[in-house]
Amino acid sequence: MSKIEQTLSIIKPDAVERKLDSEIKEMFKNSGFSIIKEKKIQIEKSEAEKFYKVHETKPFYSDLCEYLSSGPIIVMVLEKENAVLGNRKLMGATNPKDAEEGTIRKKYGISIDKNSVHGSDSIDNARNEIDFFFKD
Repeated sequence: MSKIEQTLSIIKPDAVERKLDSEIKEMFKNSGFSIIKEKKIQIEKSEAEKFYKVHETKPFYSDLCEYLSSGPIIVMVLEKENAVLGNRKLMGATNPKDAEEGTIRKKYGISIDKNSVHGSDSIDNARNEIDFFFKD
């Protein structure tokens, strides 16, 4: 049984810099997502390190944190049935070259690092990531 979920989405620096946020938000809306909350922010590298702590042991960790803090980002809470899975599907594969046609990363991603969007990969992570950026 599917239920309404929330997930976190980040429009990353490469997409914000190229002014793609409106098109990307449109893709979310056209896929049935409601954007519940959103804000444009710039985070420090130390904040990016906390956010990506799950990847701490991976070789790309430092570059990932450097990149996320390199320019403004747009953080959003998306909502719909099965939002986590739906967002993963809409984003496409991490590497834009491997992403399916019609996905955000296929359309806008530049590289495996500059792939335009981030989305939570589980319900638990969605909760944690939403709290990270939207502590009410």
